[in-house]
Amino acid sequence: MARKNKLLLIALLWCSVQMAQGQSIFGKWMTIDDRTDKPKAIVEVYKKDGDIHGKILKILEEGKENAKCVKCKGTKRNKPIVGMRIIEGLKKYKDGQYKGKTLFDPEQAMTFRCKIWLNPKNSNELKVRGYLAFLYRTQTWIRVED
Repeated sequence: MARKNKLLLIALLWCSVQMAQGQSIFGKWMTIDDRTDKPKAIVEVYKKDGDIHGKILKILEEGKENAKCVKCKGTKRNKPIVGMRIIEGLKKYKDGQYKGKTLFDPEQAMTFRCKIWLNPKNSNELKVRGYLAFLYRTQTWIRVED
């Protein structure tokens, strides 16, 4: 009987760890263009020095796999988009939301204020909202399994 209880406890702990991992903003996400509904890139969201960051791992748009940031100015000008950090310095706020001042769109070479959060109805969807003054756009990114 004690052996069964131990096995049950191990199984419950394993399930809770799996559920906790599935409810994290961290990991790889497929970006979906909110205008065309087509996949654009794979972005990795990660934590570094207490802040949340995101970088482009792969471009999914055919013909743009090796694109460079031609519209960018400064140090990002003509640099490869793959490997570029597009989310920087987000902090965790209430209700699982993360906010910050840097969501960079290399296609437009524009930086927006940012808010990201998991869809409360589907933890495999990340809501990414960029703000410019009082206007905003929200994209839904889809979790990518390794």
